[in-house]
Amino acid sequence: MRRRKAGNMAKKTKTSKKNKKDEEEDELAGGASLDDAFAGDEDVEYAPSKPKKEKKKKKDLDEDLDDAEEEVEEISKAMSGANDEPPTIKASKPVSKVKKGDRIRIDGKEYIVDSHYVLIDHKTTKEMAIELYDKDDKDYQLRYFDDQMESTLQLYELQEILYLKRPMKSVEW
Repeated sequence: MRRRKAGNMAKKTKTSKKNKKDEEEDELAGGASLDDAFAGDEDVEYAPSKPKKEKKKKKDLDEDLDDAEEEVEEISKAMSGANDEPPTIKASKPVSKVKKGDRIRIDGKEYIVDSHYVLIDHKTTKEMAIELYDKDDKDYQLRYFDDQMESTLQLYELQEILYLKRPMKSVEW
């Protein structure tokens, strides 16, 4: 029996040591109080708060979008010119046979075909696009409707992210 009691006594002293350590850690775990942390800082000057930024209202954003749309329309009209007559077409083969690597001349300037594909399928007709590039590596598109190619053929130049309509008088391939 003595051995058991001695074993129990040893356990008690170990647990009492653990409890004292836990109590000390708990006291330090909370950190310093606010009063202690900021004691003696009466002469400290803090930086002023940043002013609030004014957010644009939805009306302002709508007005900005309207202005941008008007500007794009004005540029497009100026670039396309007043002449909306269809260009003269000189074709050595049907437009459906134009493929990558072919050469197309528009107003005397030579372009290389990059691709020819259906832009939009409108069920009764297809809007087609011929992707072009020139020696300066500028991108262009010839767009037309497959059932009325002669009257709907239009040239567009890629500017930033928008294709803007360009005037043209003659096309040959």
